[in-house]
Amino acid sequence: MLQLTKRTEYGLIALTHLAHREGSVSSVREICERYPVPKRLVAEVLKDLCHANLVESHRGSSGGYSLARKPEAISVGDVVAALEGHPSLTSCASLGLFVAQSCEVERVCPIRSPIETLRIELWRLLSRTTLRDLLTHQKRAQRTSDGALPHEPVLSPSAVQS
Repeated sequence: MLQLTKRTEYGLIALTHLAHREGSVSSVREICERYPVPKRLVAEVLKDLCHANLVESHRGSSGGYSLARKPEAISVGDVVAALEGHPSLTSCASLGLFVAQSCEVERVCPIRSPIETLRIELWRLLSRTTLRDLLTHQKRAQRTSDGALPHEPVLSPSAVQS
């Protein structure tokens, strides 16, 4: 089934961490202390995201990483493309066999066109979904049954009426 790689998952975790702290710098150590992810892999992923101009690197004792753009200007598709390349749904598409025209079934293949349509729609969804969307969804998921965020005080009905 379709699945993001660990590199992409960790990249999205790091980016949402940076987005929460928009305008400030976070170190790999800080990110890995907050989330149980491997420091070495997160460092590699952030380097790749830096090369893709999605994050900026800051040197020095208080160095680390920050977003290169606003969260609404970075899509999940940008992250996937930077860390995995464009998604493919079939082995022949991922190996470039259609392009090389070495697929034995190509001329009569009953799934090539429908699967390509799915791949395009999946890519559109990834490209439309931004870091801001991930943050908004996360905040909604964190809401308690009474509608308050975990760090917000919960007012009793009597306090609201007065």
